[in-house]
Amino acid sequence: MNPATALARSTVRQLIELGIQDVVLSPGSRNAPLSLALHYAESKGLINLHVRIDERGAAFFALGISKATGKYVPVVCTSGTAVANYYPAVLEAYHSDIKLMLITADRPSRLRMTGSNQTTLQQEIYGRFVHHSADTAVPIDIARVLAGSGPVHLNLQFDEPLLAIDESDWLKGIHPQSSPRPSLQRKTYTPTTQHNVLIVGHDRAGFEVEEIEELARNLAAPIIAEDPLVFERAIAHAPIIFSDQKVRMELRPELAVVIGRTTLSRSINSYISDAERLVIIDPRLEKIDTAREASERFFAIPKVATSAVAKNEDWFKKFAQYETKAKQAISELPAWSEGNAIKTIASEIQRDTALFISSSRPIRDFESFSTPRSGVVTYANRGLAGIDGNVSTAMGIATFHEETYAVLGDLAFLHDLSALAQPTKDPLTLIVIDNDGGGIFSTLPQRGVEGFEKIFGTPHGQDLAKIVAGFGISHEVVASVEELKVAMRRVHPALHIIIAKMPDRESNAQSIEAVLARYRELVAL
Repeated sequence: MNPATALARSTVRQLIELGIQDVVLSPGSRNAPLSLALHYAESKGLINLHVRIDERGAAFFALGISKATGKYVPVVCTSGTAVANYYPAVLEAYHSDIKLMLITADRPSRLRMTGSNQTTLQQEIYGRFVHHSADTAVPIDIARVLAGSGPVHLNLQFDEPLLAIDESDWLKGIHPQSSPRPSLQRKTYTPTTQHNVLIVGHDRAGFEVEEIEELARNLAAPIIAEDPLVFERAIAHAPIIFSDQKVRMELRPELAVVIGRTTLSRSINSYISDAERLVIIDPRLEKIDTAREASERFFAIPKVATSAVAKNEDWFKKFAQYETKAKQAISELPAWSEGNAIKTIASEIQRDTALFISSSRPIRDFESFSTPRSGVVTYANRGLAGIDGNVSTAMGIATFHEETYAVLGDLAFLHDLSALAQPTKDPLTLIVIDNDGGGIFSTLPQRGVEGFEKIFGTPHGQDLAKIVAGFGISHEVVASVEELKVAMRRVHPALHIIIAKMPDRESNAQSIEAVLARYRELVAL
């Protein structure tokens, strides 16, 4: 057996034995030994092999699968620029602590720095953004590479010949293992305050909803959730509530407990900064967010004595009063607006459905305008909150769920358009909020500066329906809440795209301003 074949087969066999079930592959010549070994493993029913031609999209697709399954997902490519195309997903995986395994094929080390075709310095190319990096031409113990979490990199040097000459059943007698979720040691925490709040970031730092709700009960604390579709008792419209400084002072917490990273909302972050004491709970504090400051830091949810804090009913009533005022202000949104579109999606999505929420404006609108509920499994690329690879991530998530929705802005959709060349066969509905450009910038301080439209607004002028039709993908255009409801109630067996044609970006910014102004009026009464 030639060395390239031996290395590829050893790698694939070990991956299967370690419980790997899904592998994402991009075509290439130097990774041919791996491609053939993976195809053989799939023919034996041992793995699910997903082929994606665009390496950037492939990495985000693998990221989506890992988000949904909690398992390591290898993504395999050839040498050269293919390796660099993984970088955006690597950064997202690093900052989210997602189990992404980069397997890059390389030329032999003797060809480095010689001008050899498609050869660069791939070893340790991802630097500190992977937790383990190995560069090898011979089989190694992959269990050591996967011992932990977060992205890892395996750079495999394949020398020619790249094709196998034997037909042996090299997977005979293989026994895949299960990988149990590691348990973190829980410390004890005894609060001494009554005016407490619990702020939950979008990914919940990997903790279960039930764990967090129990902590909230033990702290006698209202929940402020970046993702209100998971916690039905969360405070509704929190970014609007805390947009008023007077309210922030009145509801100033003695203790703010933050699970995961804080939200994208500036008003909520201001509210957190006013707390007398801050406790952060996040496993990433140990190896990623090590410089994050707080009064106390925990890697796991601590044990809290159920009798430690008595519930202060007046404290909860104050939050409820301002919820009512925020709800009243939101009711004055234009009938067809981005806020009402998001509110509609949040209420119409069925229970036991997965939802991927794009960064930029959509994730902020869900937090501001949706009514808290439960029964939805939510995802977002919140490691770096980028808009790249969002379609691919949603497709990866859809492989694990019976029904998946994704809400994206039009620029995020266009940014990952190549994903439509290989659409998922799993049920996935993409809802694209089409406002012809970067709507988020109309709600940020740079709004109205000289050259705004060219350098921030970036209108694309594209007919998204025609683009989708060019890929032969099922789609429809909606321009009202009723049309959106009807569209969401239809069942589609595979990928379907709903294009929500919105009013112009400036009018949306004005409607948000009007909501905030109306809320301040109601607070002042």
